[in-house]
Amino acid sequence: MSASLPELRRFSADAALDDIVAALARDGGAIVECVADDDTVAAVNRELAPHYLVEGEKFHNDFNGYRTSRLSAILAISPASAALIAHPLVMAVADAILGPHCECYRIGSTTAIQIQPGEGNQELHQDDDFYPMRIPGVEYQLGAMWSLDDFTVENGATRVVPRSHWTGDAPEAPGDEAVQAVMPVGSLLLYFGSTWHGGGSNNSEASRSGLINTYTLGWLRQEENQYLAVPREIADQYPENVRRLMGYQSHGEFLGVFPNDPDGHWYDA
Repeated sequence: MSASLPELRRFSADAALDDIVAALARDGGAIVECVADDDTVAAVNRELAPHYLVEGEKFHNDFNGYRTSRLSAILAISPASAALIAHPLVMAVADAILGPHCECYRIGSTTAIQIQPGEGNQELHQDDDFYPMRIPGVEYQLGAMWSLDDFTVENGATRVVPRSHWTGDAPEAPGDEAVQAVMPVGSLLLYFGSTWHGGGSNNSEASRSGLINTYTLGWLRQEENQYLAVPREIADQYPENVRRLMGYQSHGEFLGVFPNDPDGHWYDA
C-alpha cells in the first residue's frame, strides 16, 4: 500500500449508517466487516461452485484476466445470493447515495469473481464508465463487493484508489497507486461506480471469491439485462423487493411501465 494514499474507513456491522455514508461520500469507498452470516456465504459458494467449472472461463480476456473465473446473472443460478443482493444495509446505503437522484434504483449487474493463484493485478478502472456523460454532483452507481473468502494482500484483495470518485477531490484518472480492501469473509466493500479500482494479484496457493453487485439510478439503462439474463420463472420465485431491484417496477409513472406494474402505473392508449 502506498503511504501517500489514505486508508479506507472500516466499520463494524452495527455501525451508524450516517457514519458509513459519510465515509463513502468522502473517500469513494468504505469497508463494513463481518456483515453476512456464515450460512449465507456457504450457501452462495455452494451454489456458484458447479457453474465456475462449466462457464467460469467465459469472460477470459486481457482486461478480466486469464486466471480469473467470472459468472454473471447471479440470481439465475444462486437463490441464496438474494440475501446479499437485497441486504438491508446495502439498501440503506443505496437509499442515501442514489435515492436523492431517482425515484427508485435497480441492479446494474451481478458478478461472481474467483481469482485463481497466479493472476496478476487487474487494470484500475471505473465500473460506470460506459455511461457517456457525467452530471455534476451525481454518482450513477453504488458497488457492493462481498467477500466470500477472506480477502488478503496475498490472495488478491480488491485494490481501490480512495477519493478518486467523480464527486470526490480528484476525479481525474489516477496512477497505479491503490490500497487493498483486506477484510474477513462475509464483509462488504462499498464503493462508487466512478471510484477507480481493480482486482488484486493472487500470490497465494488458493483462490479467493467475491460477489460484486452494482446498483444504478432507476432512469439509466442497466448494464446487465435482468429480464433476459434471469428466466422469468426464476424471477417470479423471488420476493417483491428483489424483483423490483431486478427492474420489475417502473421509474415513476411514465418510465418503464408494463401490465401488472406493482405500483399500478399502466395506462390504456
